[in-house]
Amino acid sequence: MGEAEAPVVVKLGGSLAFSHNLQQWIAACATCAGRVVIVPGGGPFADTVRSAQARMQFDDQAAHRMAVLAMEQYGHALASRNALLALADTADAIRHCLASQQVPVWLPARMVFDARDIAPSWDVTSDSLAAWLSGGIGAARLFVVKSAELASRRERCESLVATGILDKAFPRYLRSGAVPCSILGPADHAAAMAAIRDGTPVGLSIE
Repeated sequence: MGEAEAPVVVKLGGSLAFSHNLQQWIAACATCAGRVVIVPGGGPFADTVRSAQARMQFDDQAAHRMAVLAMEQYGHALASRNALLALADTADAIRHCLASQQVPVWLPARMVFDARDIAPSWDVTSDSLAAWLSGGIGAARLFVVKSAELASRRERCESLVATGILDKAFPRYLRSGAVPCSILGPADHAAAMAAIRDGTPVGLSIE
């Protein structure tokens, strides 16, 4: 993608799955069709994997793959909510959706399972995978949408890892891709779409 065509990646946290804000985020992304890529979180589907691992004692390799598939389940649910959202499992499919003025919803398994730089660990969650994808497709910005309300406007990545807001692998993937990133709250959908249109700052900027 050329610089002028670089999309904004919006990672919709699984914690929004049952929130009244979810449909507003979907509708807001649809208004920016052709310019936004959605990365789904794992949400209640990933929570099921965590619970099952504790009881069944399967290894982290299996848990990692199951959690990535949980993201795909959430992605299917998101895509069903608006006709402009379309499932995409490769970088080429993402580009095709954007060119068709759609909103690609990333299904990560095909790309992630083949990636040698992604460790099968709970240290790598959907947040890290959103950063990894953003760098891989040359995104202009990454918005990580979470249910947490964050008061500050700028924070170091490591501080957010220490408080459990981001996973342990996130700093490495974010800095490797060199994509500007912000964390947004559940009600920031209107501000996010305005920022996509005019490039203004929004949310908590990550250093």
